[in-house]
Amino acid sequence: MSNFSIQKGGTMPFYLGGKAMKPNSGLKVINKYTQEEFCTVPLADESHVEEATAIAATEGAKKMKALPPYVRQEILMNVAAEATKRRDEFAYYLAIEAGKPIADSRGEADRLIQTFQLAAEEATRIGGEYSSLEIAPRAKGYSSITKRVPIGPVSLISPFNFPLNLAAHKIAPAIAAGCPFVLKPASMTPLGALLLGEILAADPQMPPEGFSILPCSRQAGNILTTDERYKLMSFTGSPEVGFALKAKAGKKPVILELGGNAFCLIDDDDVGMATIVEEVVHGAFYQSGQSCISIQRLLVNDGIYDQFKAALVEKVKSLKMGDPMNEDTFIGPLINSGAADKVESWVKEAVDKGGNLLCGGVRSERNFVSPAVVENVPHDTDLARDEVFGPVVCLERYTDFKEAVELVNASKFGLQAGVYTNNWNKAHYAFDNIECGGVCINSVPSVRIDSQPYGGVKDSGIGREGPKFAIEDYTEIRVMVMKNAGKL
Repeated sequence: MSNFSIQKGGTMPFYLGGKAMKPNSGLKVINKYTQEEFCTVPLADESHVEEATAIAATEGAKKMKALPPYVRQEILMNVAAEATKRRDEFAYYLAIEAGKPIADSRGEADRLIQTFQLAAEEATRIGGEYSSLEIAPRAKGYSSITKRVPIGPVSLISPFNFPLNLAAHKIAPAIAAGCPFVLKPASMTPLGALLLGEILAADPQMPPEGFSILPCSRQAGNILTTDERYKLMSFTGSPEVGFALKAKAGKKPVILELGGNAFCLIDDDDVGMATIVEEVVHGAFYQSGQSCISIQRLLVNDGIYDQFKAALVEKVKSLKMGDPMNEDTFIGPLINSGAADKVESWVKEAVDKGGNLLCGGVRSERNFVSPAVVENVPHDTDLARDEVFGPVVCLERYTDFKEAVELVNASKFGLQAGVYTNNWNKAHYAFDNIECGGVCINSVPSVRIDSQPYGGVKDSGIGREGPKFAIEDYTEIRVMVMKNAGKL
């Protein structure tokens, strides 16, 4: 740890036009377990964000567009290689600033590496096509060639809960597409993104004008949304903030990856009850439930309900809470006191209105809340209809599969849903009828493979991430129409 970029009490720089800067030490990074200050980072003001925007829109746009695909690929592979060397450093910072257990922090560092590798593969696959346009007599002799060109400067806003991988899912496609970017990382968890900045700044092939990584206030970051020099905005966070930003974004397209209260339907136990319980507990309580695809609503077939309920509660009670630096810790602290207050109050409301608290829900110091299972939560409560973003799962039984699907669709969210069934017709019915971005069969909705198209509908967002799919948004199709091409 002595060779890590930042030590306790130090200041990590931000990156403006690719240059490391420490104009102040205005943002404190708090160790979420000890509640002590770990380090500081500079807080960009409006002048910094304006300067970054101007650089991106001029020299940044020219130089990033001019990079051949193989150079973009080499830059991305270099990030992956350097991040592999510094995997433990990424994980250490993540465990401190997010309170994520160290084993899971290493897992997220691995996903960051893989996301850059995936984007590197896609960087040289951005192609076009030749088409005959002779669809009618008036089009005789016409043909076309298309190619994809960088959309231009992009503004990126990443959240606190996956500060490594979700930053990677924005930065890596931008580089692959040839777009300069300005990233605003979450103020509560900026260190991982800034370490990425350090890696990019050290790469001689990466144009320094092509990137800025600036922790800043919402007011200072307003330019990222409203300024027309940006040709696309990608935001991950809450629906309230996301749609408010979209309303101010003007003519630019937006990608919004927002919230959820993911359902998981357990229709049979053909894959094994122990396996299902293990996967469900991980899907509901991983990272203390602070994930937009964390299972929040469990719907279980009446025929296996009692057996599943008993096994679920037993497993949840065995989960270990504690210091994120301990290898056997599974439940770490929530991100702040406001998050813990919310979980505590929503569980109380659900129980007061008739829900049955089977275990957990106890608030303790350092923003811990013990993992909770609440049975028969009334559907008019916050816990049933909104996103709790904490270690709580709601449990209820069903008898009719179609009615269970209708209950899923009654939600205002639509990110991912899970369905455990070995009945092909039910699996296909769920895929055809559940209104969400992804349906996971014989798996929890909390699975995200970094190559898949990922995103939601309704209040869960607009657009899709995953390097291959994000690159489509970060580029535009340009067509060359030709008459009598090749005719002598």
